[in-house]
Amino acid sequence: MANPLQKILPKRFRSDATVIPVVRLSGAIMTAQSALRPTLSLATAAPVLQKAFDHKKAPAVAIVVNSPGGSPVQSRLIHQRIRDLAEEKNKRVLVFVEDVAASGGYMIACAGDEIIADPSSIVGSIGVVSGSFGFVEAIAKLGIERRVHTAGTSKATLDPFQPEKPEDVEHLKALQREVHQTFIDLVRQSRGASLIEHDDLFSGLFWSGRRGLELGLVDQIGDLRGTLRARFGAKVKPVLMQASRSLFGRKQPGIRADMVAGAGLASIGAGFASEILSTAEERALWARFGL
Repeated sequence: MANPLQKILPKRFRSDATVIPVVRLSGAIMTAQSALRPTLSLATAAPVLQKAFDHKKAPAVAIVVNSPGGSPVQSRLIHQRIRDLAEEKNKRVLVFVEDVAASGGYMIACAGDEIIADPSSIVGSIGVVSGSFGFVEAIAKLGIERRVHTAGTSKATLDPFQPEKPEDVEHLKALQREVHQTFIDLVRQSRGASLIEHDDLFSGLFWSGRRGLELGLVDQIGDLRGTLRARFGAKVKPVLMQASRSLFGRKQPGIRADMVAGAGLASIGAGFASEILSTAEERALWARFGL
C-alpha cells in the first residue's frame, strides 16, 4: 500500500524506489562460533533473515550465498527457515551465488525460488563426507599406550588412536547414505522439472555456474544489481541487512564460554586450541574448491 503522504511531499522528498532486503550468508556452516572467521548456523542466520522478511513493502528478499558447506543439520535448518519465512510473509526469494554454493551451501541456495549464479561460481557437490586422522602408528613409535574403558561395545567407534574396524566404517557409510538421500530428496523437491539428472549429478562433483545452468542446478547467469534492476526497475534499492549488536558492539547472538568474565587460563587455552582447529577445518573446506 502506497504511503498517502507521498502525494503531498515535495518531489525531491518522495521515494518511489522498490526496496529489496539483502542477506549475506557467508562462511563455513558449523555451530561453533569463530572469532577469526565468519561461520554460518541457524543461530547466526535467523535474526538477519527475520529482519529481512519483516520488511513489509518488499516484494522479494535477496539472499547472497558464499559457502563451501559444513554441517548438514545446520544447512537444512537454515534452508527450512528461509522457506518458512517466505511462505509466512508471502515473499519471493532470489538466491545469488558468489564464489561458491557447494554441499551445504548449495542446500541453502535451494531455498530460493530462483538461483542466480556468476558463470564462474562453483555449485553442486551434492554428497556427504567425513574426515579424520589415524594416530595408531604415531603413538606406538612414541611408546604411548592408549587406554579406553567403555560401557557399550560401540562407544569408542572410529577412535583415531585405535585400529580402524571394517564394521565401524560400514556403520559410518550407512549413516552417510541416509544423510545423502535426505540431501538428494531436498534438491529434487526444490529444483523440480528443471533438474537434468545424470550419473554424476549426486556423486559429490561440483561445476561452474555456467555448467550448473545446463544441469538445472541454477536458473540464471547474472549478478545481484543487474538482476534486481531488470526485475524491479532502475530505481530499485538493495538494502543490506545487518546483524543487531549488543551495547558493547558484539554481534548477537552468542558469547563464547572462554570469553566469559572469570574464565580461567585453562578455559582460554582450550578455547584458543578449538579456534585453531575450527579455522583449519574451515580452510580445508574452502581449499577443496580452489578458494
